[in-house]
Amino acid sequence: MISLNIEKTLGFISKENVFAYEAQVKAAQEALENGTGKGNDFLGWLHLPSSITKEHLADLKATAQTLRDNCEVVVVAGIGGSYLGARAVIEALSNSFTWLQDKKTAPVILYAGHNIGEDYLYELTEYLKDKKFGVINISKSGTTTETALAFRLLKKQCEDQRGKDMAKKVIVAITDAKKGAARVTADKEGYKSFIIPDNVGGRFSVLTPVGLLPIAIAGFDIEKLVAGAVAMEKACGKDVPFAENPAAIYAATRNELYKNGKKIEILVNYNPKLHYVSEWWKQLYGESEGKENKGIFPAAVDFSTDLHSMGQWIQEGERTIYETVISVEKTQHSLQVPSDEANLDGLNFLAGKHVDEVNKMAELGTQLAHVDGGVPNMRIVIPALNEESIGGLLYFFEIACGISGYILGVNPFNQPGVEAYKKNMFALLNKPGYEEESKAIQARL
Repeated sequence: MISLNIEKTLGFISKENVFAYEAQVKAAQEALENGTGKGNDFLGWLHLPSSITKEHLADLKATAQTLRDNCEVVVVAGIGGSYLGARAVIEALSNSFTWLQDKKTAPVILYAGHNIGEDYLYELTEYLKDKKFGVINISKSGTTTETALAFRLLKKQCEDQRGKDMAKKVIVAITDAKKGAARVTADKEGYKSFIIPDNVGGRFSVLTPVGLLPIAIAGFDIEKLVAGAVAMEKACGKDVPFAENPAAIYAATRNELYKNGKKIEILVNYNPKLHYVSEWWKQLYGESEGKENKGIFPAAVDFSTDLHSMGQWIQEGERTIYETVISVEKTQHSLQVPSDEANLDGLNFLAGKHVDEVNKMAELGTQLAHVDGGVPNMRIVIPALNEESIGGLLYFFEIACGISGYILGVNPFNQPGVEAYKKNMFALLNKPGYEEESKAIQARL
């Protein structure tokens, strides 16, 4: 499904030192499999791909078809892992300009509940005023401020525009099985609902209904997506030899680089469709490893675009970085550079070449330049931008994250630091129950 090449990290670190992590990797894999490590109550993602049933996929596809039949637009309301996984896959697989076309084969997928921007929400609700729209409300608790606020607005608008009966048909809840405000609302209103498993955290939830339902509504084959993840689950299993396991090698290499002062990992893509895969990856690794004053800082760039901005810093800035490049082997389409008689731009030397060949040489030339400039490079190659490849890539990063976090010595499955801003925000907004915190904050202002 994918291949990993670490050759361009050698010289900065040694292969011997990478392979010396084998025992630590094996211990991490056993802790994941046996549920003996930190955060072991959130390991439901580990064998999720291979446990997904045909019946479950059929239920998701049937619900997706209901929304496809009754909606021009579907708004995914969620924050963090509740929307990033779906958006990563949809953006990677979509035609970049389909949403501008008059005739659409699938509803336009939009996103809300991931910010508190008044202008954003106003403009969204204005756009939806003449649209047949539906909503997927994704929240375990139903009380996450950003998502709950957006859903409150969207629920009312949907009911006002489309009537309570149709709103009931085109609003779907993905939430806890038994408890929480979103569950109570779904049961009261009679919404179709899907369950977020208790043992799957948000950033690992792309292969639950959280990701699969929006992806199916967008018109993509969730069976193939899951099949790609299943193949990678097997390829990265605990019984696969260390040297043949790409997730094990990736986890070991990044920890050895970190140990040698490379504190920042920059995920690089050369295909603009992968931008939100990078955003999903940043949350996955940032929330999983950034704790106890430890952890590699995950950053991302879109090349060649960002070579004309961040490229300077990467080439000659502080040498605390390394790059992991995602390279797509084959494009979906073919486009050749034409010849021009005047040749004023001097590009006739490219005439007849495919645009992707130019892009691949930009990738290779950049890699050589950055390695020469003191930046180690890893390279992940995926066959194409299709459901199988993306499903495999997502699972690869998930299992490598679990292994890497255990090597680092942290709990990769909690996020205690996320609560700090919420407590302050609630106190500043005078939320009931936060009176003491409000007084304390006012004293600091």
